[in-house]
Amino acid sequence: MLTWSYLNMRFIVQILTNTLALFVADYLLQNFIFKGDILTLIIAGLILGLINFFIRPILKLISAPLILLSLGLFTLVINMALLWLLEYLIPELAINGIFTYFWATLIIAAVNIVLGTKTRKKKD
Repeated sequence: MLTWSYLNMRFIVQILTNTLALFVADYLLQNFIFKGDILTLIIAGLILGLINFFIRPILKLISAPLILLSLGLFTLVINMALLWLLEYLIPELAINGIFTYFWATLIIAAVNIVLGTKTRKKKD
């Protein structure tokens, strides 16, 4: 049974994971430019978490036929669009070029997969 404190802790871990993923993308990609302090980076991680929680499922539901036809690759386009929305909402973030969006999306997904598997609750 999931408790309220477990869900709160999981959301905090997701925010920190998103923050770290954005930092790694900024470190690895030349055209992914973040000019802010650590608090702004944490706020960007929070906003990315909220975007993924509220907007991403709606977009995936609407574009389900395209996701099926592309064998799931259209989810990359959705994630790139959500990253563009984050760039629009955070003035300290600048992403230049479609390939930077593509690689940033892959880096953020990879960090979330690696850290997400470490923090999931194990079933008894």
